[in-house]
Amino acid sequence: MELSHFVSSVTPSATLEFNKKAMDLAKSGENVVKLTAGEPDFPTPRPIVDAAIKALNEGKTKYTNASGIDELRKAITVKLQSDNGLHYSPEEIVVSNGGKQAIYNVLKALLNVGDEVVIISPAWVSYEAQILLCGGAPVVVPARVEKGFVPEIHEIEKAITDRTRAVMINSPNNPTGAIYPEEFLRGLGKLCVERDLFVISDEVYEKLVFDAPHFSIASIEGMKERVAVINAFSKTYAMTGWRVGYSATSMKVARAISKIQSHLSSNVNTMAQYAALKAFEVDTSSMVEEFRKRRDYVVSRLDQIGLKFSKPAGAFYVFIDIRSFLGGRFKNSNDFAIGLLEEQKVGMVPGSAFSYEGFIRMSFSSSAEELREGLDRFDRFLKTL
Repeated sequence: MELSHFVSSVTPSATLEFNKKAMDLAKSGENVVKLTAGEPDFPTPRPIVDAAIKALNEGKTKYTNASGIDELRKAITVKLQSDNGLHYSPEEIVVSNGGKQAIYNVLKALLNVGDEVVIISPAWVSYEAQILLCGGAPVVVPARVEKGFVPEIHEIEKAITDRTRAVMINSPNNPTGAIYPEEFLRGLGKLCVERDLFVISDEVYEKLVFDAPHFSIASIEGMKERVAVINAFSKTYAMTGWRVGYSATSMKVARAISKIQSHLSSNVNTMAQYAALKAFEVDTSSMVEEFRKRRDYVVSRLDQIGLKFSKPAGAFYVFIDIRSFLGGRFKNSNDFAIGLLEEQKVGMVPGSAFSYEGFIRMSFSSSAEELREGLDRFDRFLKTL
């Protein structure tokens, strides 16, 4: 029996694959420092957990509206208005099973077979796979480390064809930590209006900013109707396993997304929705400050080692240039990452996973002790090359 060519065209998530490799080594008794997955090491704040327990005790265990409970969607609109200057109705919000499904829903609503979506590399591993699963064609536009991994408008414009349907952006960015400046976003908005393109704006790291404010492209006048804002509770509130995200779009797109989700998964886990509702009352600024301290430590250590990278302004990753170490024992970033894991028991993710060869992603969402040990081992590993 042959499988669908849509499935055959994609590979499993490389971040999860390398995370699994590291976990398997740890389970076998190895002392592994896991700097792979983008997952805060903090526990989910207690008030959020208690809200889920309360919902269970109150019997809130049945189906909800496929788009999410009314209270949560209303709270999301309040958040979008107060934090981002965005005005949506609850009916324009669809609560999904994490940010991943929110993006997939939008792509499924937009794309016909062969439609193109421009993505900026380095790009999160699931963008290309999801576009392919929806029958679309990803068109990769590289950003350069010398430019702080902020893409250039003219490069995006050159990639647009008659089949281009949308541009996908992610700021703060995974894997680089880059924050796209307002000037760039306004330029991109102007281009998308001129070429009648849609924008999918992944803003899941918006609260994890250190050196520059977050600015949503949807807040630019005239852009709301052609932008899908994607967000989630996973990173900001240490709720990765709860799987609650959302999209904010025009009514037309929201209705299409809701239709898709009603057949694909129905509603998000009911008690998790009530937990997410409580999250808006929780202050996570102490987490952000801790990530800032970790970022500063990692940056200083990488500088001492003499590595080339762009200082991350947000999120909790640093994307490290390893091109000078390739060509000998290790032909590419995948070989390098495997060597680092096997020889020094340090897990990082190869740049090839993000459509950007010659780099490796290090997550600094681990504890200070793990970061210190991981960087010590990383330094030792580089000295053998």
